[in-house]
Amino acid sequence: MFGLGEPNRKPSERLQTLSDAITAGGLKTRIYDDIRDDIWIKLWGNLCFNPLSALTHATLDIVATDPGTRLVARNMMLEAQKIGEYFGANFRVDVERRINGAAGVGAHRTSMLQDLDKKRPLEIDALLTAVQEMGRLANQQTPYIDTVLALVQQMGRSNGVYPTFPEEAAPVAKAANA
Repeated sequence: MFGLGEPNRKPSERLQTLSDAITAGGLKTRIYDDIRDDIWIKLWGNLCFNPLSALTHATLDIVATDPGTRLVARNMMLEAQKIGEYFGANFRVDVERRINGAAGVGAHRTSMLQDLDKKRPLEIDALLTAVQEMGRLANQQTPYIDTVLALVQQMGRSNGVYPTFPEEAAPVAKAANA
């Protein structure tokens, strides 16, 4: 299912044309009134479950149910929720329901864990650094996000899947496209 929406929350002809084309290709689409809320819900889980899974090599069900990793995930999500709400996001589920939903997926290997195992570049900046930076813009403290970000960056550097310095980002990106 492809979720589609306009950033300005208004339906458009181009959005309907895209939806029709995807549907004609045999895939399902859903047009959202406010896709930003859904993006935040998706990011909300990925921001914590992906790096915690990569750091621990645990599947999603373990990360979401182990008391220690669940607590870290919960606190990361609470930090991100404050940031998202500052920027106008509406979280239609609470943190516990979102974590329980992830646990219900079962023994899923997150994309970051799969990328780590295959020595592919990790989506650290898109999932964590961007939220940390938005937190700074919103004047929100992010101690859990900051800690997990530092740990996963170092883990990525140690495994050669995250650049040590910004100028090293180009070779890492090239490797991802190879």
